[in-house]
Amino acid sequence: MLYEHLGARPRIDDTAVVAPTAVISGDVEIGPNCQVLHGAVITAEGGPITLGEHVIVMENALIRATAANAVHIGDHTLIGTLASIAGATVGEEVFFASGARVFNGSIVGARCEIRVNAIVTRRAVLPEGAVVPIGWVAAGDPVQLFSPDQADAIAAAQPDLDFPGHVFGVDRDTPDLMVQLTERYGSSLARHADDQAV
Repeated sequence: MLYEHLGARPRIDDTAVVAPTAVISGDVEIGPNCQVLHGAVITAEGGPITLGEHVIVMENALIRATAANAVHIGDHTLIGTLASIAGATVGEEVFFASGARVFNGSIVGARCEIRVNAIVTRRAVLPEGAVVPIGWVAAGDPVQLFSPDQADAIAAAQPDLDFPGHVFGVDRDTPDLMVQLTERYGSSLARHADDQAV
């Protein structure tokens, strides 16, 4: 399904194939010869999303842009099943295995591999050709790789981790943090009530 959101409609090259059960919403540009498979969601929540040429988005993958963080996916990139990319810049010829997660403000260089269930944390910068092993975490700039049992080291490697502040504009020390966060975010998401199928 294609949706106009915030006055922007998806733009899909004539040679791209989008499954009828995929959802493409808002300011999304899908380039030549791309494939977007069943259940995939590509949603521009205030920021644009661009997919280059020959990008493959597998079943149930999620690509999401925000007003603070646009998304760009380089040519010949494969985004595996259940992978998630939020507000990131991705180079050409990148492989995201099943369950890979990439967070806001991160940069993934050309020809990187983000393997099964690996995580690229917010604002991490992966140089060209980097590999994040199965289940591992990439954090920081310059990037460091951690096994998942190194929670303290992962936290220390991330600059200014303030996720509620960076993504939602809510101070982490707010006494009613989740109330503020859900009300603000819910209000923003409620703008989908005016979306139009195209």
